Amino acid sequence: MRSRPGLILALLALSQLITSLDFNIVFVALPEIGNELGFSSQTLQWVASAYAVAYGGFLLLGGRAADLLGHRRMFVAALALFAIASLAGGLAQNPGVLVAARAVQGLGGALLFPATLALVNTRFAEGAPRNRALAVWSGAGAGGLALGSLLGGLLTGAWGWEAVFYVNVPLAVAAIAGAYLLLPADGPRARDRRFDVPGAVLATGGVSLLAYALIQGPESGWSSPLVTVGFVLAAVLLASFVAVEKAGVDPLMPLRLFGNRSLSSAIAVILVFGATFNALPYFLTVYFQTVLGYGAVATGMAFLVPSLLIALGTQLGGRLAGRIGMRATLLTGTVGGAAGTALLATGISADGSYWGVLPGIVLAGVSQGLTWTGMWIASATGVVAGEQGVASGMASTALQVGAALGLAVLVAAGGVGEATGPALAAGMRTAVLIAAAGMLLGAAVALTFAKRRAAEPIPA
Repeated sequence: MRSRPGLILALLALSQLITSLDFNIVFVALPEIGNELGFSSQTLQWVASAYAVAYGGFLLLGGRAADLLGHRRMFVAALALFAIASLAGGLAQNPGVLVAARAVQGLGGALLFPATLALVNTRFAEGAPRNRALAVWSGAGAGGLALGSLLGGLLTGAWGWEAVFYVNVPLAVAAIAGAYLLLPADGPRARDRRFDVPGAVLATGGVSLLAYALIQGPESGWSSPLVTVGFVLAAVLLASFVAVEKAGVDPLMPLRLFGNRSLSSAIAVILVFGATFNALPYFLTVYFQTVLGYGAVATGMAFLVPSLLIALGTQLGGRLAGRIGMRATLLTGTVGGAAGTALLATGISADGSYWGVLPGIVLAGVSQGLTWTGMWIASATGVVAGEQGVASGMASTALQVGAALGLAVLVAAGGVGEATGPALAAGMRTAVLIAAAGMLLGAAVALTFAKRRAAEPIPA
């Protein structure tokens, strides 16, 4: 098969766009979903949360499965699962079916993301070619997080909430066709490697319970029995997972990978990114709809500017990583993000406007794109091809845990869940300022990167 790197990169960027869109695409449609299907205010959040819990819980499993079973095999299987779940979501007639469909979507996304990132990292050589490829892939992912709100508003306004699910089906089918046309077939599975079933069960259960407790905490109360039990069981399962991985011959997550300075530092940056940058679309959506009174279409259109700016930032990140080094790129992104997010907070008010938050959106958006590209380049540096899948799963798990933790903390700190009117705007301003301060933790971690030299591969 003749190599067509441009088309392969377009295919992998499309698959990344598919998974990233679904984090935010349902937010704008939630009021209509709740009204039509009879969700209560307490259960409606699980239309979004079911996806996040399943996605976060299965990422490590997805990464190891991609390494063991083949990157293309998992890529195609995950896309098929995602398409079926999306179709079921659009056809759902009651809350239970829709929440279940969202959970299966999350599973599909968790299998797809590491396979996609591993394909990028193995199809493009480390250095300038990979940096350029990751910039394009990152643009699709980071832009998709903001574009999800835009597309969700437009689709809901034009065709109803079902359209935010149906749109995934043709995209996934096109990506599956592209995989068979463009990606070389996987070789036979290595017979000397076995799947770490105990590790997979413990990691999936532990991360899923942790995500559940973090997401449910603000709604049920941090001292509620379900949340408390969730945290305790998560801690037990994750501690057991570490013990199993230390003793395992072919572990799900080889702990020696943390000896790769670039990967371990990138995981820390990604954790902070998830807790801070990833929370901004949620607060902007609430601000636009609840405080400024925007409808679904207007809210979607309001995200057009941040979508474009994040995409611009991802391309700048790929260029800067090769010119000024990983540390300087991540410092620029995280410090710029902190400044932009603080500026965004000053523009949030009960009688505010889009123009009041636009300067902060501009600086924070470009900085978010810079950081996004830089952290994924760092997470792949020095990792051998046969472990790119699990390294991707480790990094993306950090992103999801950080996102769940950050949103829970920020919503609670600002009292956003219960507030209305001027108090809501004040609470959001507090939460966004805390997010800005948190971004500086990412800057501190960025200082641990070597100035110019990439990390050496960790031997298999």
